[in-house]
Amino acid sequence: MTTPVCTSASNGMRRPVPYPSFASYVRARQPVLLRTARSLTANPSDAEDLLQTALAKTYVAWERIEDHRAVDGYVRRALVNTRTSQWRKRRVDEYACDELPEPEPLPGGTDPAEQQALHDAMWRAIMRLPARQRAMVVLRYYEDLSEAQTAEVLGVSVGTVKSAVSRALGKLREDPELDVVR
Repeated sequence: MTTPVCTSASNGMRRPVPYPSFASYVRARQPVLLRTARSLTANPSDAEDLLQTALAKTYVAWERIEDHRAVDGYVRRALVNTRTSQWRKRRVDEYACDELPEPEPLPGGTDPAEQQALHDAMWRAIMRLPARQRAMVVLRYYEDLSEAQTAEVLGVSVGTVKSAVSRALGKLREDPELDVVR
């Protein structure tokens, strides 16, 4: 946006006010002011909040600002002052101590890494089962369906589900990768 520097005295016109209203000022200068706010904070959302607060302070003082060409300086000063106030009021939740706090052990004394290793080994063993047995084991034990529901989903008899799941569990018991768990 350009503003005339001087006007001719012969035509009797006065210089136009660069920003006749607060709304037009915000529309024209918001991208530039937002960049300034982003340089003061690490988070883009915090920068938007900071700019909003500074613009609210500017709006309250809009009528008192005599030279509207200097509004950018006023808003920048409001940005810096607001950010400084926020920084001073921040809450510190970390305290220095002699010993590092250790997390409480999980109930059962199992290590999450060991649980994940067991989970992965179990899935590898299940993936080695034939497709039909794998489907029945997954529906029965992972989806928690009853034998009748599993039979209905797969379109087989309940006896077929019982015998296939029994054979699949036997293969899983014999799997050498799961031998470490036992």
